[in-house]
Amino acid sequence: MNKDKIFKLAKGFRGRAKNCIRVARERVEKALQYAYRDRRNKKRDMRGLWIQRINAGTRIHGVKYGQFMHGLNTENIQLNRKVLSEIAMHEPYSFKALVDVAKNVFQKQCKPKQLLVQEKTVV
Repeated sequence: MNKDKIFKLAKGFRGRAKNCIRVARERVEKALQYAYRDRRNKKRDMRGLWIQRINAGTRIHGVKYGQFMHGLNTENIQLNRKVLSEIAMHEPYSFKALVDVAKNVFQKQCKPKQLLVQEKTVV
């Protein structure tokens, strides 16, 4: 990179990092590394936030996040986590309908089996 581009990118830095070419070049290179890394971390953080919002919405209706997602996948409802989190926050009745669909799938798969209980006789 030429000097002008370095100083343009170093605008706003503190101390010699904004006006001394050697220091500015190092700081700009490091800043670009951080920017590259954090563009990926931002995606990771947003996915985590969406999952937390969906989990909070499903727990209100008595369903766990994993059960909810499994129910949606089984019913072939293809909504991504971003959209599901928006629905959970802004349209609670629509989200409840989705939770009910997932809950029905989960209840069909996990029918309670009758357990044979043997009574122990005390001698």
